[in-house]
Amino acid sequence: MGCSKNEVDSEEIAGVLKQSGFTTVSDESAEIIVINTCGFLEASKQESIAAIRAAVQLKKLGKAQKVIVAGCLAQRMGADLMKEAPGADGYFGVGQMGRFHEVIAQVQNARNAVLEISAPNHRWADVSTRARAGSPWSAYLKVSEGCDHKCTFCTIPSFRGRHQSKPIERILKEARFLVEGGAREINLIAQDVTQYGFDLYQKFTLPRLLKELDAIEGIDWIRILYFYPNRLTDEVIDAMTKLPSVLPYIDIPLQHAHPDVLRRMKRPGDGARYLELFSRVRLAMPQVAIRTTFMVGFPGETEEEFNCLLDFIKEARLDRVGAFTYSREQGTPSFELEGQVPFRVKRERYERLMETQQSISFAKNLDWVDREIDVLVEGFKDGVVIGRSFRDAPEIDGLVFVEIDDGLEQGCLGEIRKVKVTRADAYDLFGSWSA
Repeated sequence: MGCSKNEVDSEEIAGVLKQSGFTTVSDESAEIIVINTCGFLEASKQESIAAIRAAVQLKKLGKAQKVIVAGCLAQRMGADLMKEAPGADGYFGVGQMGRFHEVIAQVQNARNAVLEISAPNHRWADVSTRARAGSPWSAYLKVSEGCDHKCTFCTIPSFRGRHQSKPIERILKEARFLVEGGAREINLIAQDVTQYGFDLYQKFTLPRLLKELDAIEGIDWIRILYFYPNRLTDEVIDAMTKLPSVLPYIDIPLQHAHPDVLRRMKRPGDGARYLELFSRVRLAMPQVAIRTTFMVGFPGETEEEFNCLLDFIKEARLDRVGAFTYSREQGTPSFELEGQVPFRVKRERYERLMETQQSISFAKNLDWVDREIDVLVEGFKDGVVIGRSFRDAPEIDGLVFVEIDDGLEQGCLGEIRKVKVTRADAYDLFGSWSA
């Protein structure tokens, strides 16, 4: 459950179990049900708890023998999760992927429910054990775990721990493994990918990592996800500009633009600095697609501060914008802040923000009409081919829909082909194969 980082963890758990002789299934025929939970926000917490209760009910009906709860929510709640979602046979925190065969044995041999929560210690699973679950041509590659930032709204450092980079040799080995399995697009993920390597090599090592990944034969696209605002340096921009496989795509969660709100969040920068950064990025990469995420309704957010954010959005003219309403999370500094914004106000601001951005996204998409764009073909539906361009990260951005052309579609899944864009809407592009 949860984010792409959890998806990688789940693939590693499945791979470890397969190597130990288990067969993994995704339906109700499982003898042992493993739930890899998300604990980021209250909504994800409730979704995970519902999944645990449903699995426990299957066990009560005799359709499963054991239920094991793992991951972020178990780490965050510990024994409290056993009380709120009882009936599972084991509750294990983060960092257990590489030893999950031992976890299974531990639960099978125990008379009572097992609770094992310790300080996060990320032991990277062997590369060859990862069992891919998604499309073979696109893969996530986690380059680090944890986070050292102190954002006042965020729960992640409390259960994922401090930032811990994966050794560069281990990343390169994993990238080659993914390419051997058919991956053409590698999506680098971390809580803050720009901090990569500092703990291991005493310097920010993302440019070096990109250079070495770019040299691996078979990788066509390298996409970088989750830049931290004050670490998108000229050195990183220069590497992105010069390395052919690194896409001109930047996902840089800003959260807000008003300096007072950002200070309360303990986030760096402000709207003026962000605009200057985007100018440098666009000068170096004229076709760059920039995505960000904003939070509305943070404690104390005034109408003036929110309008400042809207003005920033209009001026920044970003390709992609996601937004969410502030969620008051127990254990975070912002939980205690005064000026909690009513839900009705948060929802109204969310809708105004997304309406403002929609017209901008539409205009940005219209810029591509009558132009060619490379598209990674991913499927077919209702008589059209569906793919993604360099502007579209998996699962979160738009799609490109291409008219069927007899003879060209056979065997093109996972291929990158040129498309002539013929029309656009606020989120997606439409076109036909280029001659």
